[in-house]
Amino acid sequence: MVKITYIEYDGTEHVIEAEPGVSVMEAAVKNMVPGIDADCGGACACATCHVYVDPTWLEKVGKPEAMEESMLDFAAEPKENSRLSCQIKVSDALDGLIVRLPEFQG
Repeated sequence: MVKITYIEYDGTEHVIEAEPGVSVMEAAVKNMVPGIDADCGGACACATCHVYVDPTWLEKVGKPEAMEESMLDFAAEPKENSRLSCQIKVSDALDGLIVRLPEFQG
């Protein structure tokens, strides 16, 4: 299992364990982490699973693909470290990943 820390806008932390192969969004929804709406169910068709990847994890998480970049235009307050959590696949290399949630989802 891979440990992921989700930090809400108000600083509340949720540390969960996820199986490799699921998305960071799926792990959040399965563990009832508030702040990940996931309206499209992970189809990269909305921006309601927007997260900010902790800067220390950016290299391991990688850059968004073109479709995700387009959808990030609809995210509330996108930043350089913005990602859609439905597009980040959990792997052993992401054990300890930290993501922060925006105040509002797009």
